[in-house]
Amino acid sequence: MEYRLTIKQMPEEMRPRERMLRYGPEALTEVELIAILLRSGTPTTTSLELASQLLACFEGIRGLMAAGVEELQGVKGVGPAKATEIRAALELGRRVAAAPPAERPVIRTPEDAAAVVMEDFRHLDREHFSVLVLNTKHQVLATERVSVGTLNSSSVHPREVFKSAVRRSAAALVLVHNHPSGDPTPSRQDIELTGRLVEAGKIMGIEILDHIIVGDKKYTSLRAEGFI
Repeated sequence: MEYRLTIKQMPEEMRPRERMLRYGPEALTEVELIAILLRSGTPTTTSLELASQLLACFEGIRGLMAAGVEELQGVKGVGPAKATEIRAALELGRRVAAAPPAERPVIRTPEDAAAVVMEDFRHLDREHFSVLVLNTKHQVLATERVSVGTLNSSSVHPREVFKSAVRRSAAALVLVHNHPSGDPTPSRQDIELTGRLVEAGKIMGIEILDHIIVGDKKYTSLRAEGFI
């Protein structure tokens, strides 16, 4: 009798789900991604083997996308539940690919950056430090919160500031934090932190475009003030 390893018996670094958690979905093969959708195999076939059979049966991922639920069930080990989950996941992927690109704000001036964050920041009762993550056209890819502090300070580490920028392959960042007092005048600590982050950005090749301090219906741009 041939001995076969089940997924649970495999080393963790070889299991699809654990590999995805550790390295991200882009590091996985199509077989591994489909195996995660399948969740389990059969008494004689692992989910990886079943995923491989599906791709072979439909001649690759494009053929699999065109297959209906009944066709998927024609593969031994794929019942109604597995077939509908695969079909639903592939349909979501198709809709994402077909969706028009979202309108993204473009940051050309301090006013543009302030307009993106003002309403979210002006009423906060603690200092929040966030970054606007920008692409090469200075479009906003995301607003990422870095830290939440006290009434008059927040702890900010450069590693956390640049983490999302690296993950999203950003070209530039706009730093943003609020002053719960309503007065957006930069403190000495604000100016020093900005300088450190600008220098760190130069090393990493990620420009710090501005640092916006939000008060009550008003803001200060550290670039406009000459600190960047």
